[in-house]
Amino acid sequence: MTSPMPDSRSTTGGSRPGLAGLFEDVGANLAVDPQAYSPLVSTSRLASLRYALAGWLYMLRYQKNTRIQAVASIGVLLVGLWLQISAGEWAVIVLTVTMVWMAEFINAAIEAAVNLASPQIHPMAKVGKDVAAAAVLLGAVSSVLVGILIFGPPLLARLQGG
Repeated sequence: MTSPMPDSRSTTGGSRPGLAGLFEDVGANLAVDPQAYSPLVSTSRLASLRYALAGWLYMLRYQKNTRIQAVASIGVLLVGLWLQISAGEWAVIVLTVTMVWMAEFINAAIEAAVNLASPQIHPMAKVGKDVAAAAVLLGAVSSVLVGILIFGPPLLARLQGG
């Protein structure tokens, strides 16, 4: 099977790119001006922030799983405050919750791009969407395990009256 884009990297000794190919690829990427390919490239940091906020609000409005995540995130915050977890534990919780949010956002972005690029049902479009959804599932399962490890011992101690 051939790639739709030719690979111009030079190789030395097998299938690994040599230094010449690496620098060629870097130079090619640095030569691409995104404004030449899209009229929607933001030149303002404030506009970029507004676009990000619009994306977040879109997620809360149209993606039901995001609303569930918002409730779960608030619940985790309240449990963490009640259990008075340490600063290090808060750092792990914040990173874990953020990881799940980011996975959900990236999943929605991939789904939107696939829907735009492949409006007809196509097996590879399904694969792309399913793999993106699997990333969210992986993050969610991981976050439950982290929650059990961090909240489990102090929660058991509280519930046992200790």
